[in-house]
This record gives sequence, structure tokens and C-alpha cells, in this order.
Amino acid sequence: MTYLDYSATTPTNPDVLKSFVDVSNNFIGNPNSLHKLGVEANSIINAATKQIADLLHIKESEIIYTSGASESNNTVLKGIASSYSNRGKKIITTEFEHSSIYGPLTYLQKQGFEVEFVKTNEYGVVDLDSLKELLTDDTILVSICAVNSEIGIVQPIDEIGELLKQYPKCYFHVDMTQALGKIKIDLTNVDLASFSAHKIYGIKGIGLLYKKENISLEPLIHGGKSTTSFRSGTPATALIVSFAKAMRLALEDLDEKYTYISNLNNMIKENLPMGVTINSNEYCIPNVLNLSIVGVKPETMLHALESYDIYISTQTACSTGTFSKSVLALTHDMERAKSSIRISLSSLTTLEEVKYFIDTFKECVESLRLK
Repeated sequence: MTYLDYSATTPTNPDVLKSFVDVSNNFIGNPNSLHKLGVEANSIINAATKQIADLLHIKESEIIYTSGASESNNTVLKGIASSYSNRGKKIITTEFEHSSIYGPLTYLQKQGFEVEFVKTNEYGVVDLDSLKELLTDDTILVSICAVNSEIGIVQPIDEIGELLKQYPKCYFHVDMTQALGKIKIDLTNVDLASFSAHKIYGIKGIGLLYKKENISLEPLIHGGKSTTSFRSGTPATALIVSFAKAMRLALEDLDEKYTYISNLNNMIKENLPMGVTINSNEYCIPNVLNLSIVGVKPETMLHALESYDIYISTQTACSTGTFSKSVLALTHDMERAKSSIRISLSSLTTLEEVKYFIDTFKECVESLRLK
């Protein structure tokens, strides 16, 4: 099998899985219980939380565990809107966000909130002057992903955060889902950030929301004691501990991983067949390579490669629709948006797998164009 869909989800690291199994077997108590087993479970959660806080250079009290980045994103958007609607009802975002941002924003628009989209340059990078023009006293939140999941565009998060310091009534949320474990991240100028374990070789069903201490947030889920008052529910001890393990491992040797993946990315780009257009650009992480093959339906190419046991994706795994909104926003070309595919690489991807993909991809492109 040649798996090239790491941006959709990653295989669980065996060490992470072992951690999950060990904790599941040895810490069976409810962390909210007052007896010895509950205290032991709560203690190991606290240790994992401290490890995550140290890795991200944040406070333990600023961590809210969720079921994943989608819940984290929903919690931020709906929670900030509910808590700070008295300040204003304007939210700013981009045309390169995940569906778990657009979904709650559509919901909030129905509740009377105004959503505006900041302009981006020819590379899909946020135009800071455009952002400044959009910011008003009514703006309560700016939500911008660090790395676009379909094309791989990296946004200038630090610069945006510095700009927003001039607007103390406006908070800055960053979806860090596709950035963690791929590039260095800094939360200094960020107020809220979303993360998910299954993008970094962790287990599905656990994520977290970073929230600075001074920010009020109406919970998405009410009722019952947990690790924080901002998200109720019995703490998932084994998932939390395994998330800490996954994060620690994902952050090791970042530079070496980046260089290795860049070399694989370049190899693919240098050996593409004629007529294939590259949508990813120099402002994108090498983990993601977005291509368009005009005249060939993405799902047709996906299944053609699948017949050779090669796995890629068309849009993000959570997307619906017949074209890539991100590719359209970047290229302004509907034909490219309708025919785009995403190859996502990892430090686990081998040279042999890339060579196999290149040879097979050429065959598939030639074959499908003849039909």
C-alpha cells in the first residue's frame, strides 16, 4: 500500500497506541471520582496536561480537551459569539478555512452576526492591509488557519497577531490542525488555537483548544465536572495521555522531517506528466501538493490510483461539493478547482513509494485522457 493522504488522517504511532492501551488497562477509574482509582486517573491526566503545556509553551489552565479540531473550532466561534456579542457582531476569516469553520459561521450569520473575508495575495497569503481595513470596533474575532489543508498555504500568524494587538476587543483564533508537527508554531500572539491528535499519528477522538486565561467562553457542551469548566464530560484519560505522547513525538526532529519531505515533494513536481498544473506554491508546506488535471475528474483519478493500491484525496476529507473552494479562491479558475487532487506526504513516506506513485500517476493520466 502507498498511502499519500496524511493530511486527512495519519496512522497511529505504535508507541502512542501502546500508551493508550496501557492507560486503559491500568487507570480504569473515573478521573472525577474521589476514591483512589479516580485520584490516580486524575493524576496521570494532570501529568499529560503539563507535558502538553510545556511542549506548546502555554499554561496548563489554558488547555481545554475536546473530541477534535472540529469541536474546538465550533467551541471558539460559537463561544466567543455568545460571550462577546455585546461588544459587536463582526467576525473576519479567509476563503481558505476548513468546513468546521464555515459551518458555525453560517450558523452565526443566521443569528445576526456579520462575516467578512479578508483579501489574500496571488499566493493565497493574507493581505495585512486588507485585514486592517476590515477591522472595526465591532470586530470580536478573527479566525485564520495557520496552514490550509488542501493546498498547504502558510499564513503569517505572528504578523496578524501583532496587528490585532491594536484591537484589544478583538480575539485571534488560529486553526493549527495542519501546522502541528509539520512546522514550528508560536502561540505568543494567538488567543485561541485548535489542535487534533489524529493529524499527528495520534488516536481519533481527541483534540484540544488553547484559550488564554483572560478570555471568557460560553461552553458548547454543558453539564458535569471535567478537566475544565469550558467543556463538560468525563475526561478521556487514555486519549489525553496518548495525545501528549503523540505531540511529543511529532515535535521531534522537525527540521530533519521538513527537509526530507521537501525532497520528496520536489521529486514529484520534477516528474509530473505534461498538462498537470501545480496549485501549491512557494508559500506552502511540502507535506501538501495540490495538482489539477483539467479534463479528468478528481474522483476518477482517485479510483484509478486506488486500483494500484495508491491512496490520495480530492478535497479535504470533510468537504462536500463538486469543486475545491480553496483552489478556486487561489487560482480563480473553476476548471482547475473541479479537477484538483491532493497528495499529502509524511516523514513515513518512502522514496520507493514516491517513485511508484510517479510511474503509476503518469500511466493513469495518459490512460484517462484517452477515454
